[in-house]
Amino acid sequence: MDSLPPAYFDDLYKQDIDPWKFRGSEYEAAKYAATLDAIPRGRYAAGLEIGCSIGMLTRMLAARCDDLLATDVAAAALDEARALNADQPQVRFELRQFPCEVSGDGLRGDFDLMVFSEVLYYLDAPTLEQAAAVTVGMARPGADIVLVHWLGETPDYPLNGNEAAEGFMAALNGIAEPEFHAATPQYRIDRLRRV
Repeated sequence: MDSLPPAYFDDLYKQDIDPWKFRGSEYEAAKYAATLDAIPRGRYAAGLEIGCSIGMLTRMLAARCDDLLATDVAAAALDEARALNADQPQVRFELRQFPCEVSGDGLRGDFDLMVFSEVLYYLDAPTLEQAAAVTVGMARPGADIVLVHWLGETPDYPLNGNEAAEGFMAALNGIAEPEFHAATPQYRIDRLRRV
């Protein structure tokens, strides 16, 4: 199965602006708390969140970043995220498809925090390898790279949560070293440090 195209997400957000129920889900609240706990430093100069959706996690990450770039492929999701984070001047939102539209434009080597929360399993295996290469290029030495993935069935996605996380980490080829792993029956969190 190929990577999911932006149109897949545009259709989801047309049907429901919060298709995964980020706003009221106990699962999401617990996962967000665990994600923040897995991020080791209290403050980062420059963060990147890939696949920010409606900006719930973005708001939490903003409290720990001097500058935060949040991207998504769905314009409707970004509009909602901008509204939710309107009082966060350090946050920028951009419509970009990862990895093909994220590298470049002055982003290379800029980030000391990169967060991929429930997005890498939307990529097929070759694109996942490209994503790892792009990530290495955009991460400063010593940057924290955080992966979060749901572990349930993903019949509409090219990969499941374990395949996405393990494949991405393998494609990093030792350029980012695993430092933290935690798993529940519902999700896993992995943190790597860019060497």
